[in-house]
Amino acid sequence: MLSVNDLSITYQATQVLNEFNLSLVTGDIFALTGDSGSGKSSALRFIAGLDEVQSGQVVLDGKQLSSNGVHNIATELREIGMVFQDYALFPHMNVKKNIAFGIRHLSNNGQKARIKELLLMIGLEGEGIEKKYPHQLSGGEQQRIALARALAPSPKLLLLDEPFSSLDKNLQEQIVLQVRGILKKTNITSILVTHDKHEATIFADKVGVIENRQLTVN
Repeated sequence: MLSVNDLSITYQATQVLNEFNLSLVTGDIFALTGDSGSGKSSALRFIAGLDEVQSGQVVLDGKQLSSNGVHNIATELREIGMVFQDYALFPHMNVKKNIAFGIRHLSNNGQKARIKELLLMIGLEGEGIEKKYPHQLSGGEQQRIALARALAPSPKLLLLDEPFSSLDKNLQEQIVLQVRGILKKTNITSILVTHDKHEATIFADKVGVIENRQLTVN
């Protein structure tokens, strides 16, 4: 499903990653760990197309997304979902509009059906949740709504950039396992960036560590 070949990243004359290689099959849940500044989030940004690939190749489901400084497929057309550390929910939109953001091409009935399906999947159906705004939700609820928004367009790949790090420790493991269950149910290939080795172990099928600008997969 995903193939990253010989990806090298340099920022301001400093090499961040050197010949990063990763292959995942459909449904794989992969965790990417390493020290702060090791290049974990940079790897996600290049896969997503938020930054240009300077050297190397990114292929998703047989389509070449980027190669050696060229964006073959634009970021918004890559069928990649992202969940960020701060969730990046739109504060002026309620839950319904946040989830619907990526499926505006569907009819009103189509949007309603998809939103209902996703809220049921993440365990937040009912209780007028659709009308609530992000500031009215708990951290765990915000995290799950961000996941639902990312899953709404049915992406082929989901990238998660430390989405659990700001959660209360007592809630964190519960949410991590809950999200893993959702991803396994939907069979979406996923990459989690985290500095927490325990989180990586309970969340992922495979764990990779970036050290000295290179990736080792355990």
